[in-house]
Amino acid sequence: MWGLRSRANTKSDPRTPDGLRVYAIGDVHGRADLLAQLLAAIDADIAAHPALQAIEVFLGDYIDRGPKSQEVLDMLVSRRERRQMVCLKGNHEACMLDFLRDPAVLAHWRNFGGFETLVSYGVQPSLNPDEREQRELAAAFDRALPLSHRRFLSSLTGSFECGDYLFVHAGIRPGVPLPQQREEDLLWIREDFLLHEKSFGKIVIHGHTPVEEPDVRPNRINIDTGAYATGKLTCLVLQGEEMAFM
Repeated sequence: MWGLRSRANTKSDPRTPDGLRVYAIGDVHGRADLLAQLLAAIDADIAAHPALQAIEVFLGDYIDRGPKSQEVLDMLVSRRERRQMVCLKGNHEACMLDFLRDPAVLAHWRNFGGFETLVSYGVQPSLNPDEREQRELAAAFDRALPLSHRRFLSSLTGSFECGDYLFVHAGIRPGVPLPQQREEDLLWIREDFLLHEKSFGKIVIHGHTPVEEPDVRPNRINIDTGAYATGKLTCLVLQGEEMAFM
């Protein structure tokens, strides 16, 4: 249906609910150009291969690093009006919201793309903003952020379960039931999750840690292919027991 398929080496193939196709999209990071191309490819795929129900799951980190964070959020806000979508929160969205509450967060946020996001909204920071400028930048950003973007950001969720799959941004803490997972782990965890080789109960679909190609393992699938730097934005397509990449 979608070309080349890849399957995790599990004892029994995981599956989605009958009649449902899932398009899971990795970290966008301000690459509105790649997102536009991928959304067009998803639309074409649905037109060529209609599904009883299709849902798009975005794994977070829509902003920072790349040059068009505002445009990315514009696209997602608009698309959600006509598509069934689940949008997860990433650690970059968390930092942006923290900056609005505490301008001093900019000293941390700038290290992984915060300046690029501010510029995309027309807010121009100096090279090394002091405390006064940090407050001014937060106020200017607060004025520049559209209400539709605020509503979108406030609606972001931490996880999404579908059939035999669990979708999160970064991963989960091994051994901790999902209802007891901390948001900090869902948004930031790396080694403790990535090095865990036992089952999580469901196949975890995640991003957060860039890889050259989608990393398919028996207990998890990483689809963050570093779009902002590599030009590769990955979409994982799941339907029944089938799996493919766009």
